[in-house]
Amino acid sequence: MADAIMPNQIVSASGTSPSKTSGVTYKSASDNATLASNFQTFLTLLTTQLKNQNPLEPLDSNQFTQQLVQFAGVEQQMKMNTQMESLINIEKTAQSTAAMSYLGSTATIDGSTSKLENGKVGWTFNSPKVSSAVISIKDAAGSTAYSGTFTVSAGQQDFNWDGRGNNGTKWPDGKYTLSITAKDANGQNVAITTEVSGTVDSVDLSTSPPTLSIGGQNYTTDKVKRVIRAGA
Repeated sequence: MADAIMPNQIVSASGTSPSKTSGVTYKSASDNATLASNFQTFLTLLTTQLKNQNPLEPLDSNQFTQQLVQFAGVEQQMKMNTQMESLINIEKTAQSTAAMSYLGSTATIDGSTSKLENGKVGWTFNSPKVSSAVISIKDAAGSTAYSGTFTVSAGQQDFNWDGRGNNGTKWPDGKYTLSITAKDANGQNVAITTEVSGTVDSVDLSTSPPTLSIGGQNYTTDKVKRVIRAGA
């Protein structure tokens, strides 16, 4: 039987939201090597030119100074790129460490798709006012597994489903999506947001930023709204 119930009070910690890392790749080592080679070539050419300049038409000191300033500016930019690369690596390490701390915890994120396991699946939704709501649940193929009409209160509520359709048929485990269409007493549409909760069973550190696997779905840590640590 499906039912809509008010949730128990949960003491939870807010999820962290590490900043996303830019996809820019800095090749500071090769760039510095190229710069050093070019600068050495420049000095060699400059020295040769000074040795062989025409005394009646000496080397233009303004051009010489401009070239030196340009090379100095490029060298400073290369150093900044090296420092930026170090900062990015530090940030990636921090993101990985933060993501690993979610393992085994129960995380709540914005969403409408959750996983039915052993006849149990649940969603959390928030209604801004009392309303009459039609709640539908569909499987991954888009077939309606369950549909019902409920009077929902204002505020946060839980909706739990036992995996049985309206005719009592038991649906197989898998991903199911919940949708809510609601109207208030005046017949006006009411926007209701939904959340899903689940255990973080794995973390993919190969992506940037890392992603958390919750109920078979992948989410970045900035999507996490609440976390309950394992065993709490």
